[in-house]
Amino acid sequence: MTCDSSSLSVTGFISTLTPKFYVALTGTSSLISGLILIFEWCYFRKYGTSFIEQVSVNHLRPLMGGIDAGAPAEGFFPTPGDNETSRQTLSECKLWRNPLNLFRGAEYNRYTWVTGKEPLTYYDMNLSAQDHQTFFTCDTDSLRPPDAVMQKAWRERSPQSRVRAAYQALDVANDCATAYILLAEEEATTISDAEKLFQQALKAAESAYKKSQQTQHLSSQHEAQYKRDMNVLVYTKRRLAMCARKLGRIREAVKIMRDLMKEFPLLSMVNIHENLLEALLELQAYADVQAVLAKYDDISLPKSATICYTAALLKARAVSDRFSPETASRRGLSTTEMNAVEAIHRAVEFNPHVPKYLLEMKSLIMPPEHILKRGDSEAVAYAFFHLQHWKRVEGALNLLHCTWEGTFRILPYPLEKGHLFYPYPGCTENADRELLPAFHEVSVYPKKELPFFIHFTAGLCSFTAMLALLTHQFPELMGVFAKSAWTKHIPQSWSSACYIFHS
Repeated sequence: MTCDSSSLSVTGFISTLTPKFYVALTGTSSLISGLILIFEWCYFRKYGTSFIEQVSVNHLRPLMGGIDAGAPAEGFFPTPGDNETSRQTLSECKLWRNPLNLFRGAEYNRYTWVTGKEPLTYYDMNLSAQDHQTFFTCDTDSLRPPDAVMQKAWRERSPQSRVRAAYQALDVANDCATAYILLAEEEATTISDAEKLFQQALKAAESAYKKSQQTQHLSSQHEAQYKRDMNVLVYTKRRLAMCARKLGRIREAVKIMRDLMKEFPLLSMVNIHENLLEALLELQAYADVQAVLAKYDDISLPKSATICYTAALLKARAVSDRFSPETASRRGLSTTEMNAVEAIHRAVEFNPHVPKYLLEMKSLIMPPEHILKRGDSEAVAYAFFHLQHWKRVEGALNLLHCTWEGTFRILPYPLEKGHLFYPYPGCTENADRELLPAFHEVSVYPKKELPFFIHFTAGLCSFTAMLALLTHQFPELMGVFAKSAWTKHIPQSWSSACYIFHS
């Protein structure tokens, strides 16, 4: 009896509602669902996941007897046995000095003059300033007036202030190597001018290095000065080799690099071998390239896009001139072709951003001064210098085009699992956005898929907005429709519920 009276009262209430009520109801529903959609989208753009999904997984599921909120999901968060993997992943998010970074005055600034765009971000240049202070200064600089001036020069934010300070240091003493380095990097407007300044820096650096080498054992201060002078000498020789490479004297550049690697074998962390690989590829000395790879493509050494993709290029070179996808699909891959495809898969797994630049599916920009290994910044830096070497090998880009996407079929879930390398680090996107200029569209891997709740909210918002529009245009008709729907369906559901309750 009670249920019947309640049903009649609800039906009576529905019959008294005016069209304005339905307009207000649907409009409010549309507004609320729209606000939820906007919030979900903003949260997804910032954190890469759905807020509703996060709340349901972390808070609601445990209350309903699901997985504990604090327990990691299997296969995603590392277990105690995966600590080594976690440490390796974190190390791969380290920022590295670009081995082939360009000259600010002769290349980056000239680009700005022509295009009006800044190719370097403040974050990238700030990292370079920290590098200069680390490698070109030491605690005893205050005892030598020119070095004391340069110590302040490296901290100056304005390029003009740095250049003025370099000239002040040379006024105090004309054998200040770091002053010549700064002028070569930032004031010289051509590579030839930069080379002349680096040659002057080399004379001063060699003299300072010989003196500090003899006194390095006297005290910790002398040892620090010796390390600083060694850094200055290595940097100067390397930049002279890069000048020779850019001016077409490639064999001279190769000789300087080889001598440098032989004289300072422990400085592998500065990656001079990557400069050497690029110069040897320009000479088309592929046997020498293979010899360098045999030494540095070792399991105990950190990998790079240059190492992985150069190895793939050499393997592809053996088969690319006669490779045909139709023939390969008909007869299968030969052993040599399989080796080439596996090398490409290895390279793409290490850095999946590179192929789009090599295949010119994405436009190149000037490389930054720092790179993130496995990130878009490294891909830009690699392709900027090595695209010409891939074009020179007949069929290499065709083989890359036919096979590179097959890498992703090997990895069931690229973000969580690795085939030949550790899982792809999730820190690359944010770091690349800091390193690469704003006008460049950062390549993101893996692509963020929109969560279900964003699709659901978008559909709900669209549906309620359509209802609101129809109710506003035809209030009487929509009111009749709502009342008939209630009269037809709701009382039946209400009666069934009452029957179950009484039973």
